Amino acid sequence: MTNDPVTDLSSVRRPRLLIRAARFGLADYVRERDLKRLLKTASPPAPATALRRLMAAEAEMEETRRAGDAGYSAARHVELLIALMAEAGLLARRRKAA
Repeated sequence: MTNDPVTDLSSVRRPRLLIRAARFGLADYVRERDLKRLLKTASPPAPATALRRLMAAEAEMEETRRAGDAGYSAARHVELLIALMAEAGLLARRRKAA
């Protein structure tokens, strides 16, 4: 991993179906609501912090998926991917504006 979470995210490879589902879900992403639930926090952290935490949670979910574990939730995996995509976009827009 690098110090740039957006660069790290660009190297992540996941099944096409998961990515397509996440792209469809982007329109319904609400940062305040979704990050609180996914990261179990009282308020959403800064985008770079959120992105790193989401990447860690998604990596664990990917390991669970690959292991064929019964605890795997495709819905939760897609939710994490939606949040990852949205936070990466937010971070990129903020960097471009700065």
